[in-house]
Amino acid sequence: MTDHTEAKLSRRGLMKGAALAGAAIGAAPATAAAPAALSVKQDGTYETVPLEKDNVALGVMQLRVRPVDIKNVKQSRKANLDHMIAGIDAAHGLLSRPKDILFFHEFPITGFASSWSRKDLHDKIAIELPGEETEALAKKAKEYNAYIVFGSYVRDKDWPGHVLSITTIMDNKGAIIAKQWKARNIMGVFGQIELFTTTIFGALDRYTEMYGADAVIPVARTPRGNIATTSVQREPELIRAFAFKGAEICLRTATGGFTPWDIQANASYNQMYTAVSNNAISPGAIELGVLEDAGGGKSAIYGPRGEVLAEANSAFEQEIVANIPLAQYRRTHRQPAVAWDLYKPVYDQYVGQYPPSHYSKTPPDDLSAAKKAMDAVKRY
Repeated sequence: MTDHTEAKLSRRGLMKGAALAGAAIGAAPATAAAPAALSVKQDGTYETVPLEKDNVALGVMQLRVRPVDIKNVKQSRKANLDHMIAGIDAAHGLLSRPKDILFFHEFPITGFASSWSRKDLHDKIAIELPGEETEALAKKAKEYNAYIVFGSYVRDKDWPGHVLSITTIMDNKGAIIAKQWKARNIMGVFGQIELFTTTIFGALDRYTEMYGADAVIPVARTPRGNIATTSVQREPELIRAFAFKGAEICLRTATGGFTPWDIQANASYNQMYTAVSNNAISPGAIELGVLEDAGGGKSAIYGPRGEVLAEANSAFEQEIVANIPLAQYRRTHRQPAVAWDLYKPVYDQYVGQYPPSHYSKTPPDDLSAAKKAMDAVKRY
């Protein structure tokens, strides 16, 4: 089976009801400070900050995904936020243990729908960071002393007209400590459409100029571990780059399905704790254009040998939890040992099918326009 065919099948449940309109998420710094030097050490070690505790309890929230109602955006988006907050409360109920990091899937607040245009998403549906949604989540982060990690469509005043797919990391004091853009969109697999969200790769020239080279492969160095997030699937080069930069916990968001062996294998290849959070079966979503099954379930947490630490036992809403002995892991963990001199000449010669920076100025208006734009620039 080819990667092209597999990409179609892996999202079959999603594509049955709707074509994904900008799926999955990546990362820019919380503030546009002076660009940092590229943080890759050359002695096998990596940059860290001191840990506040030896062990980190990671909770993965597999909740329903429901697109906001374009005719009733404010109330339906608030309903999604309330559902997310109810999940946070439930994860810290009487019989639940505290969570140091609580990790949600790709679109818990906005959902997704193929019928949305870029203007719909930018002007009506996307959230702002910070905004009223993150203010509500910050209260819960402080209440439960938990980091909260979630994906969303986002609009940013520094990127007028662009729709961004961002995974936000909020600390236990309610501060947004990282806004990690989606690294790149999947390209060339959806037939007559392409995604129109602006990614790091899609605006690489401007993004790098604004945020610096180190933000292209973002790793948040926190007292609860070095955290990288992504909604990009089946791109092992990206996950390895996170590992070279010292990611210890890789949080991978999904919507509408993913390839479990990709998550598990890359955890093992790079000796990283890795979790994937996917949506659950979503009652009521069909009324808004998405089938209720939408490829839900299979959320999981893997250890650095690829071992299963926790996994969802159904496609219904649930939380899965695993303990990460981070201090013990950090004492001996190093960058992956790669014979890079062997492979570098090949990588230097390779030319990708699509060039970067294709959406730097004006992103396309809808999925069909995105297809035309990408066809116009592809190299082969």
